[in-house]
Amino acid sequence: MRIKAGCTLVLLASAFAVVGFSGRAQDTASASAAGNVRTIQIQAKKFEFEPSEITLKKDQPVTLELTSEDVEHSLVVPGLGIHGVMKKGETTDVAVTPPKTGDFKGKCGKFCGMGHGKMHFVVHVIN
Repeated sequence: MRIKAGCTLVLLASAFAVVGFSGRAQDTASASAAGNVRTIQIQAKKFEFEPSEITLKKDQPVTLELTSEDVEHSLVVPGLGIHGVMKKGETTDVAVTPPKTGDFKGKCGKFCGMGHGKMHFVVHVIN
């Protein structure tokens, strides 16, 4: 069973406080054999990802649910080994367990038009 709740992703501002940033995602708790795995929905459309930044915790598994609103895109974050195809009308699940902290830049890996080079994405991994 899946429970969906809207939320604003957060960026660590201090050890215990968080500040919201632009971009909206659905945060979904889903049961698995190992316990709850956080799920983040990411949508692509010409020429942006929504949200364009996410924050994950080191060594905690998460599933990225990737979708496209228009043409085929892909989300590529080389520093974390993320590569997921995003086809219109389909959902691609990508399992990620970040092994290290830092800020990791991503982009669209499938040419999708003249604004393709503007499709940037950032994954912040915290302790």
